[in-house]
Amino acid sequence: MTLAAGSGIAALAAAAGAGLLRGHLQRSALCLFLGISGLLSASAGLVGLLTSTASLILPLGLPWLPMHFRIDGLAAFFLLVIGALLVPVAIYSQGYLKGYQGRMDALAVFLPLFVIGMQGVVLANDAFAFMLFWELMSISSYFLVTFEHENLENRKAGFIYLLMAHLAGLLILGAFAVLYASGGSFEFSAMRAADISSFWASVAFLLAAFGFGTKAGAVPMHGWLPDAHPVAPSNVSALMSGIMLKVAIFGFVRVTWDLIGSGDFQWWWGAVVLAAGASSAVFGVLFALQQHDLKRLLAYHSIENIGIILIGLGLSMLLAHFGHPMLAALGLIAGLYHTINHALFKGLLFMGAGAVLHAAGTRDMESMGGLVHRMPATALFFLIASISISALPPFNGFVSEWLTFQTALMSPQLGGALLTAIVPFSAAMLALAGALAAACFVKVFGIVFLGHARSEAAASAHEVDAWMKVGMAIPAFFCLLLGLLPVLFVPLLDVIPRNLLDVSLAAHVHEHGWLWLSPVDVSHASYSAPVALAGMLTIGGLAFWWLHPKGSTVRRGSIWSCGNPHLNARMQYTATSFSQPLRRIFGGILQPDEHAHIERPAHKLLSQKVRHAVHVADPVVNRLHRPLADAVLTLAHAVQKEHQRGIHAYLAWTFATVLVLLAVFT
Repeated sequence: MTLAAGSGIAALAAAAGAGLLRGHLQRSALCLFLGISGLLSASAGLVGLLTSTASLILPLGLPWLPMHFRIDGLAAFFLLVIGALLVPVAIYSQGYLKGYQGRMDALAVFLPLFVIGMQGVVLANDAFAFMLFWELMSISSYFLVTFEHENLENRKAGFIYLLMAHLAGLLILGAFAVLYASGGSFEFSAMRAADISSFWASVAFLLAAFGFGTKAGAVPMHGWLPDAHPVAPSNVSALMSGIMLKVAIFGFVRVTWDLIGSGDFQWWWGAVVLAAGASSAVFGVLFALQQHDLKRLLAYHSIENIGIILIGLGLSMLLAHFGHPMLAALGLIAGLYHTINHALFKGLLFMGAGAVLHAAGTRDMESMGGLVHRMPATALFFLIASISISALPPFNGFVSEWLTFQTALMSPQLGGALLTAIVPFSAAMLALAGALAAACFVKVFGIVFLGHARSEAAASAHEVDAWMKVGMAIPAFFCLLLGLLPVLFVPLLDVIPRNLLDVSLAAHVHEHGWLWLSPVDVSHASYSAPVALAGMLTIGGLAFWWLHPKGSTVRRGSIWSCGNPHLNARMQYTATSFSQPLRRIFGGILQPDEHAHIERPAHKLLSQKVRHAVHVADPVVNRLHRPLADAVLTLAHAVQKEHQRGIHAYLAWTFATVLVLLAVFT
């Protein structure tokens, strides 16, 4: 039955991709593939978290190198992450892709390949299968980023993305090469059993950290992400940010915790990951605050949330090295819980952005406003996601960040001035990132959905169809569910620290009753989302009753606007003006380029027109990623000239290559 279902899914994907189906049939076939694939992923993930490990060897690949697949607790969890977002995106796409009718062939080919690539990476149990599916995921996502390749912006974003994806692939391949040299096999079981020296373990860690960190969008290897995510179709952006970045987190955990092993952790490994996480969290949210392109803003918030995940993982690595396995397990679970939380609320935010783009026709927040009156359902779902990403109770983002804070606050003195300082510093950076994220989404929701419409397109916007609303409602529901009942979900993750750290937290989670989450010790901290929600509702109800006593009447009057009788959209805060105070405070980091353009009238008695423009460029992109891309293009042009020199040049290059290979391998 499973084989028949898999064959049917493959047939639907092939028919949609090959163009055998057209119009709404092609769209429906693609969405059906995504939906069934998501359901299978989520089901396999839940079963894998609740049962023992299962392995499979397929006679694919090279004759002497078959592919190995395995579902353990770690793979099962990431399959659940894939399925949790893939199903609502499939439903959402049924409505969203109506706007791409007649030009869906590329999506129909590469979107299924992208999904298969991510699933294959998670299931792979040898380096050959892992890299094969990793490249399938990377290359197919490049074609999704450049789907609308008619635009120069999209082609540039695609080139930088492809360049960084291949750099990441080379680094990851190097990490596997080091592990292969120690274990003598591409199979992960041999790599786990290998006796690797601390030097080569550190080399493998650094290669994996930079390789997977590049794909995850961690600072300073993030430059591709703010360009690539905005230009892709919004359903693809949701999958790339919500799932693909998490597949990179999976790869990092698989290589470091599983293949190298927590017993080989060096103290500075955790410090490196912690520093990368703290810098990514603050850097990402600071630059998100300066954006007025809605999808670009969300892309920078992906960098921030990858940083939050890395803070949890870095704390776990430090604590594991210094012999605190319970707290190390808590840090690992905090990072993984934020992984699924971010998949849900960031996927929902990108779907909401797609709905706004679909209705208003623009990504520019300066041209939006007042959409809550025309798109109330979209506004509600976007608000839920905004509260979740701002880490406010009772939604899911608060729980995972609270667990991360508990890991840092319960950490003992680790020894040494640097280590004593770095853990509180990372907790402070996490708190700063959370506060700035809340400020950013006050700006986003206020500018996009509240106030007056700032353009004709916003004034004539309309609510999206039922498919898109249902697609957004599902992750919104789970954002609330994972926030209200973490005591049901955190124990599911316990199998992962049991396998990787040989320690369990399950006995402590319900120590204070089913309503309370007690991560390590009741005497230190507990959290009850239902009690917190009941308290907020009670306080809110009492405040409303006090402000509106029984029998009182509501008085309505005109808004005071400094004596101006006519309000218009230009009198509102803009996205740029809202972030101006923070731009002043963090000017040393942001380095804004501000200039005023004054149009002088013909007569001095007439008023002048002044336009104030602010541009905040990403310094890492300007100083690292763009020079790297320019160097690659220069090299490519030089090679292109060599192609025109005839057969003698080819023979010379071939001979030189043979000599180099002989020198290296003999």
